[in-house]
Amino acid sequence: MIKALIFDFGRVISSQKPLSLFRSYENDLGLAPESLNQIMFGSPLWQEALLGRKTAKEFWYSIGPELGLKSHEEIDEFRRRYHSDESINNEVLNLIQQLHNRYKLAVLSNSPPGLDRWLADWGIIELFDVIFCSGDEGLIKPDPAVYNLTLQRLGVLPHEAVFIDDTGGHVEAAQKLGIHGIIFTNAAALRQELNHFLLASQY
Repeated sequence: MIKALIFDFGRVISSQKPLSLFRSYENDLGLAPESLNQIMFGSPLWQEALLGRKTAKEFWYSIGPELGLKSHEEIDEFRRRYHSDESINNEVLNLIQQLHNRYKLAVLSNSPPGLDRWLADWGIIELFDVIFCSGDEGLIKPDPAVYNLTLQRLGVLPHEAVFIDDTGGHVEAAQKLGIHGIIFTNAAALRQELNHFLLASQY
């Protein structure tokens, strides 16, 4: 029987930003098209942040000059703009609210330290029994320890949990441990796939 549902945060609970938004960032920064994500998230600095070796602010101050931002003031201004454009996927939130108090719920995210504050600012932290943030733990998906620790904190066995993530490799790593997995594409497909798992587990 399924007892717990484990959600990735970025591009699952939070909405995927449209490409047009990244184009506007790049235009304003004077960057080549499709270069922003590579500069920011292809950098070893991002891996350091995900492992908690840098705070989010330290990451931004380190990567800012590579974006053409010349001072902490310029970096802070762009960082505020970047984060103000983040939003909740309301269809996923609606599903999570329906599942709350029926199943144990967790967030399992590769994120710089402080994801709990982000969830609190959005007013959704109380929906989750466990929050596993790689930057706070010093462990990153797809390390098996990440999934095992999340299961332990939820108090469930692998076959009693479903893991939802938009990165196929992260889902595959969970499945190798015996956790049910769903690769996230959109909220409607997630609802359908979850119904399959939840109904099947009742028999």
